[in-house]
Amino acid sequence: MNGALLGLLVFILGVVVGQFLNWAIAVLSPRPAENAAPPPKPAWWRRLPLIDAFNPVQMPDRWRLLGVELLAGGGFLLAYYEYDGLSPEWGVFVFYLCLMLVIAFIDLKDRLIPNRLVFPAMPLAILLATFIPIGAVTPWSIGSSAHIREFDNFLFSLAGGAIPFIILLLVAIIKPGGMGFGDVKLAGLVGLATGFPGGIIALFLAIIAGGLFAIVLVVFRRKSRRDVIPFGPFICAGMLAALLWGVPIVNWYLGLIG
Repeated sequence: MNGALLGLLVFILGVVVGQFLNWAIAVLSPRPAENAAPPPKPAWWRRLPLIDAFNPVQMPDRWRLLGVELLAGGGFLLAYYEYDGLSPEWGVFVFYLCLMLVIAFIDLKDRLIPNRLVFPAMPLAILLATFIPIGAVTPWSIGSSAHIREFDNFLFSLAGGAIPFIILLLVAIIKPGGMGFGDVKLAGLVGLATGFPGGIIALFLAIIAGGLFAIVLVVFRRKSRRDVIPFGPFICAGMLAALLWGVPIVNWYLGLIG
């Protein structure tokens, strides 16, 4: 099959999965929308992916619906090219993409990161990082991972989970209210999935992105310096970036200090 056509099919698959993710966000949200009466059932064509965002019934959630479906489709396609097709690594990234999209948009909607998503994913993250370590970047595995054993990946996963967890835990203790414990637990999950130093890379990228976003909001007077901005979506974005580009980032950094 033509590569461009297959890429288009992968994008469409991601958009369709994104529609399911929107349903999961609505179901798993701690504070689901309250409706006095069930909305009228729209025509079948209004329930198609992407088109569903423009259904008048979905007006309050239009941009969330559209954003999740487009991000899912774009993420599926980007990983398809980054991981050379429909490989096991592609499948692992797609799993994390779906999980992070649900967590990020629930945090944006309700300012809460559900434990029922984070805790069950932790042992699975260790397992995936051990046997398919797409994010378990280590100084010894850069360029070639032929001599890295599964037990080494297991240890790197634990180290990657511990460091971001401890860093954000200290922030939450030192400055109560500045960092939620949901963010702390999410950082632990991200570190388990991305390994060492992938977890540090993910946290660093999240801090940079979150800080720049906060500065932009303050400059344009959309937020004040005292307003709290959800940090969970930036942790999720940092994780996905570390999974995709962790090795080039570490190579670049080692080139600077080498």
